Amino acid sequence: MKEKISALGLDVGRKRVGVAGCDGTGLIATGITTINRSSWIEDIKQLHAIVEEREVKILVIGLPYSMSGNLGFQAKQVQKFAKKISQALQLPIEYVDERLTSHEATNQLKAQKRFSTYNKGLIDRQAAAIILQRWLDEKRQLRNKEGNS
Repeated sequence: MKEKISALGLDVGRKRVGVAGCDGTGLIATGITTINRSSWIEDIKQLHAIVEEREVKILVIGLPYSMSGNLGFQAKQVQKFAKKISQALQLPIEYVDERLTSHEATNQLKAQKRFSTYNKGLIDRQAAAIILQRWLDEKRQLRNKEGNS
């Protein structure tokens, strides 16, 4: 039997953290919630509750590379935050290139007629789902290649 995949996707911003989860098969990522960042303790408390409830084994965090592919100031801030989260929750982290995910999330929400310029949290949650979906697809492709070799 296949191992259950329990990953949490995070779109980390200065004001909010979009959170996404996946089904146990690792096929589909879905936005779960948006955490409005208030304090480190409160942010961790909310993340910890989600991790416990979903029995999360790994955090997948979007890394905002610059368009040239470099790690800029914001990417370094996300890495610092991610390392602290990883230590606090005692979970490994993997990064996914999150360039253009907010733009992609906005387009998806518009196509679903769910877009509102006032609901930034929904965009963050959708971006987190895109980040996690990219990771899931990458892992599935690797498993398929290994299975075919």
